Amino acid sequence: MKLLNNTYGKGRVRVVKILREGDIHIVKEVAVKVMLTGDLESSYTAADNSKVVPTDTIKNTVNIVAKDHLGEEIERYAVTLGQHFVSRYEQITSATVEVEERRWERIGDKPHSFTAPGSPAPFCRVIVDADGFSIDSGVRNWLVMKSTGAGFEGYPACEFTTLEETQDRVVCTSIEATWRWQAIPENYNVANFSILEAALVPFCDNHSPSVQATLYQMGEAALNACPEIARIHFAMPNKHCLLVNFKPFDLENANEVFTFTDEPHGQIEATIGR
Repeated sequence: MKLLNNTYGKGRVRVVKILREGDIHIVKEVAVKVMLTGDLESSYTAADNSKVVPTDTIKNTVNIVAKDHLGEEIERYAVTLGQHFVSRYEQITSATVEVEERRWERIGDKPHSFTAPGSPAPFCRVIVDADGFSIDSGVRNWLVMKSTGAGFEGYPACEFTTLEETQDRVVCTSIEATWRWQAIPENYNVANFSILEAALVPFCDNHSPSVQATLYQMGEAALNACPEIARIHFAMPNKHCLLVNFKPFDLENANEVFTFTDEPHGQIEATIGR
């Protein structure tokens, strides 16, 4: 039998980097795939790992190169990353690097609060019976992020606790919000917009000691903004941006490069009513 071709690497390495221009932040979120080709046949045919760069090393390299080279242009970062592997390992003859970006847009004039284009997705649910009808409106996949102005401290610790307290962390969530109408507004679209706009204010402007506290403040703001709704329910999964540990490489990570994880995530839900 003959090995006709081969390649290997690391996929879906998710990196979030905060670019700072004074008090103004720019969020770069990318998913990186690196595939290496070269003198690697023996790893398949002879169980010889002597030329195999571990995929964990590839992942670490993606993060470390991002620290100095991931800027506003993803192409320059991809070139630098590919050149690293070809120049660093003589057995590697080519490296294919794919970088997918999710763009985050600043919310209004807020310096460090963001949302992703295409979100949120509006929906409504109507139930009709002999007694009348009820209407719920809401949004799904409402992606919002703040790159600072949040912390998490004072929680109980036990022998299984590894999470470190922090006064400065990235908060990112994909919100599902549902509100129940108690009166018909003059215009549903206008009222729905006012609810979302009001809920963003505490998210963007208030220091967040926890997702729970921020959720409640957002609910209060929504109810105050729209008297026609009776209650609002939020489901806010905490999409963790974990600080990459650069200590093994004698590098400092000053809240700059993060790993984005969807699973597992914290799931915070609550209903706020009048």
